[in-house]
Amino acid sequence: MMIYPANYKSALSQRETQKAIKTVKDTFQTALAKALNLDRVTAPLMVTKASGINDDLNGVERKVHFTMMNIDGEAEVVQSLAKWKRRALYRYGYGPDEGIYTDMNAIRRDDDTDNLHSLFVDQWDWCRVITEEERNLDYLKETVQKIVDAIYLTNEEVKKKFPVVSFDMKKEVFFITTQELEDMYPELTPKERENKITKEHKTVFLMQIGSKLKSGKKHDGRAPDYDDWALNGDILFWNELLGCAFEISSMGIRVNAESLHRQLEEEDMLERENFKFHKGILNGTLPLTIGGGIGQSRLCMLLLQKAHIGEVQCAIWTDEMREECKKNNIILL
Repeated sequence: MMIYPANYKSALSQRETQKAIKTVKDTFQTALAKALNLDRVTAPLMVTKASGINDDLNGVERKVHFTMMNIDGEAEVVQSLAKWKRRALYRYGYGPDEGIYTDMNAIRRDDDTDNLHSLFVDQWDWCRVITEEERNLDYLKETVQKIVDAIYLTNEEVKKKFPVVSFDMKKEVFFITTQELEDMYPELTPKERENKITKEHKTVFLMQIGSKLKSGKKHDGRAPDYDDWALNGDILFWNELLGCAFEISSMGIRVNAESLHRQLEEEDMLERENFKFHKGILNGTLPLTIGGGIGQSRLCMLLLQKAHIGEVQCAIWTDEMREECKKNNIILL
């Protein structure tokens, strides 16, 4: 559902916005790489269907796919690089406490288009190798705080260079599980719960997304073969302009052999264990990892206080949406 903030007017012109976008991206990726010891690498736009390494997101989204002239089989445009990154760490020879990040561009044809969602997705996909001893909540929380610290640093740089923009950000993260949140607000929908807790605490990491809660319902869907559902979560900020919780990142400690088998069994998808990628986890060839995606346009939109993601990225919108946005001083690129 579209949100049109009353009396909205961007603090930055379109030209100034382009300069500010560069400031956000340059500053944040440098801070992220330093905080998590990441190297920048090149990543694919497409993968073969047979590889099994495309991200299935919630498991229901249709991928953009096509046949090729001189290569057998089908190719798919990536939806994210959750699985590809783990294989890359193995192939490139990374060890514990080392990792990679990349600029990921994707098409998600089944996403709704509104203030926050576009068919085009751009994010920093990152992943690093960890040890068995680091597969715990404390390590996950420590990593989340490092990412939020990098966002805070970026926000301060934006405010310094563009004083007319001022996102009021809380640096300390409030951690809560989806079950704790359901116990607190059983009468609310998952999104309503997210809004309520994020409005109160401003910066939230909502943990353990994927399994069914005591109510028998899931808070949200997660593919069963990348995040360990007991060790994952979303980074949320309160967006005062839009009056809602604003997801910047989906991330987590990735599945090991035990959690992969358990989650595939829970989702009745054990046939995926026949894919090469999944066999690499089950037999211990692929390293243990933590990783996630951080929305580039989402971060720019939040820090530059934009009302619509189309103000910071070029994508496809309906004529009706463009006209209605224009009436409300939201100028889409």
